[in-house]
Amino acid sequence: MIPRYSRKQMADIWSPETRFKIWFDIEAHAADRMAEMGTIPKEAAAKIWEKGRDAKFDVARIDEIEAVTKHDVIAFLTHLSEIVGPEARFVHQGMTSSDVLDTCFNIQLTRAADLLISDIDELLAALKKRAIEHKYSVCIGRSHGIHAEPVTFGLKMAFAYAEFERSRERLVVARRDVATCAISGAVGTFANIDPSVEEHVADKLGLSAEPVSTQVIPRDRHAMFFAVLGVVASSIERLATEIRHLQRTEVLEVEEYFSPGQKGSSAMPHKRNPVLTENLTGLARLVRSAVTPAMENVALWHERDISHSSVERGIGPDATVHLDFALKRLAGVIDKLLVYPENMQKNLDRLGGLIHSQRILLALTQKGMSREDSYSAVQRNAMPVWRGEGNFLDLLKADEEVSAVMKPSELEALFDLGYHTKHVDTIFNRVFA
Repeated sequence: MIPRYSRKQMADIWSPETRFKIWFDIEAHAADRMAEMGTIPKEAAAKIWEKGRDAKFDVARIDEIEAVTKHDVIAFLTHLSEIVGPEARFVHQGMTSSDVLDTCFNIQLTRAADLLISDIDELLAALKKRAIEHKYSVCIGRSHGIHAEPVTFGLKMAFAYAEFERSRERLVVARRDVATCAISGAVGTFANIDPSVEEHVADKLGLSAEPVSTQVIPRDRHAMFFAVLGVVASSIERLATEIRHLQRTEVLEVEEYFSPGQKGSSAMPHKRNPVLTENLTGLARLVRSAVTPAMENVALWHERDISHSSVERGIGPDATVHLDFALKRLAGVIDKLLVYPENMQKNLDRLGGLIHSQRILLALTQKGMSREDSYSAVQRNAMPVWRGEGNFLDLLKADEEVSAVMKPSELEALFDLGYHTKHVDTIFNRVFA
């Protein structure tokens, strides 16, 4: 992660200071339970808390020790003994490094998930506001990038709202699945530590005890977590791409807010580029890049190897920090998005009424024409309009086969835009009820 795409609140979760504080909490809570059981002296557990609770762990000192030990948890425990004193010999009784590392990692992921859920809530609020504002702002719908039939811009926002609401639900489930704690010893058998220690630590840290671990918490949980982040990122990219297309010069139905003093190009002073949504597209790719490594981390050797470790040291901070930044940026884009209904109307009119072709087709079948004949009649009048040769309604009125079954007034009634918005309320009730 780099500062340009980092927000402090999320980045702090992954700082060395936060990590060592969590490590201490895990060790100290474990010591508390061991003291209750009589495994270690109660005064030792009290001293561990007394000396370590408000300690400022020296990151440089821990790094210095690790340079010799080549082991990060041992380096931390050595530094902790320098702070606590002789009672530190009772720290980490019966535990293994992964008990600390995995439980800490899951705490960091749950804290990150809480921020991401809050980010999605902010985005949902912005989407709902714009959806209601433009509930009946009619614009052209496109399939294959080509004009299809009318929709409303409010429906586009409602579609995105429903999509991110699903993302929120998935993230809540992913958070729950990864919020587990393992304090089960060298190969997960609790041979040198009582299972109640794990239950105590889990309870104190807001986690659930892992039902069965080896030396590690099973990585399918983490694979699921990062897969969900990848899906959220893909939804960000989908909406960002939609905005980018709608901002193209020849479309210009919406536009990113362009602030006073902002510059679009070092060479062309007239440019107003969709730089925020382009940036979001790139950030989505970075988040998704964590998914495959997380999947590959599931297959560890026997009870544990450390092939997953280097991966998670990278993807944990990078994916959550980038997604946090992207969600906040997208919420801002939506909130300040410039919407141009007059350009939407111009685009609706560009094809001279062709956007009503399906309604004409259906009306002709209702008048007794076969679907094949109806399709042929509509298409032969549509193609000249594609070439800029006339108006669709006028051509239909002049077509002998069409006019034989439909009056001019009946044809004119089929060109009503309101026909396409009659069920907008129903859709909105489904999305926002």
